[in-house]
Amino acid sequence: MDWRQMKVFKGIDLNDSFVLDWGFENNCLCFELEASIWPESKYYVEPKLNEYTCYRKAILQFTNAVSVSGLKPKSAVMSSTDPDGSIDYGNIDTLQVVDGGFELTGNFGNIKISGGELRFEIHT
Repeated sequence: MDWRQMKVFKGIDLNDSFVLDWGFENNCLCFELEASIWPESKYYVEPKLNEYTCYRKAILQFTNAVSVSGLKPKSAVMSSTDPDGSIDYGNIDTLQVVDGGFELTGNFGNIKISGGELRFEIHT
């Protein structure tokens, strides 16, 4: 199942969301995002001046993972610096729910997650 079919992502565009950081410890893969939020989301507010849409900090977690493969260290990933000095590592290109886990791709790697649960939270 593609992420666009999941209720938790209603009004969220992961392909336009920016990856700010990631880490894997204690069987939890965690991504810090600047999430792209659209009017269909209950978290949407009017975009700031010079913003394409509403962007808010968010956390994408895969908890209780049995195994994670394909994750690159940040030192191996090219970052980009915005005019305001903030750094990001690209977008989430794909996220799929597959039998027994998840698969996601982006500049951070081609990741396969066995087991686990997906959690997505917008900072309010």
